[in-house]
Parts: sequence; C-alpha cells; structure tokens
Amino acid sequence: MNSLSANEAKTHFGDLLLKAQRSPILINKNGKPVAVVISAEEYESMERLKLQLLQTRASQAQKDIAEGNLSDGDEFFNDLEKGA
Repeated sequence: MNSLSANEAKTHFGDLLLKAQRSPILINKNGKPVAVVISAEEYESMERLKLQLLQTRASQAQKDIAEGNLSDGDEFFNDLEKGA
C-alpha cells in the first residue's frame, strides 16, 4: 500500500485522489498511520460485504433461535465485532 505524510496528502491532494482510484493510500501523521483513502467504489464494495455478513449472521441467529440453540447476547456481539 502506498503511503503519504499528512502534509504530502494536503499538498498533493489531487494526485492523492487519482492514486486512491487505483489502490488504497495510507496517510501518516508524525510517523503514525491515521487514515486510509480509498476509492468510492472500494468503499461501496466493503459496505456491501459488511451488509452481507450481517444478513448471514442474522439469518443464522434466526435459525439458531428456532432450533433452541441460544447463546449469550454479549458473546454474540463480541464475536461479531471480532469478525468471527
């Protein structure tokens, strides 16, 4: 992944936008990563995948409830946050 300092990103914003259309760009401030710039298409793709995952998990939860396979709600959401 390409990276730029926050100052470089500010100075070359137009170029940053063009590069982000091809691949994500990591923005560093004071040597630490603070943001990633991605294309709108990439963002929409990620959001679709997240929605699909949530729909799959909700369907599985409904099936588990119908079958009496219950779990702790906190455990469920912790697993969800971890991507499990």
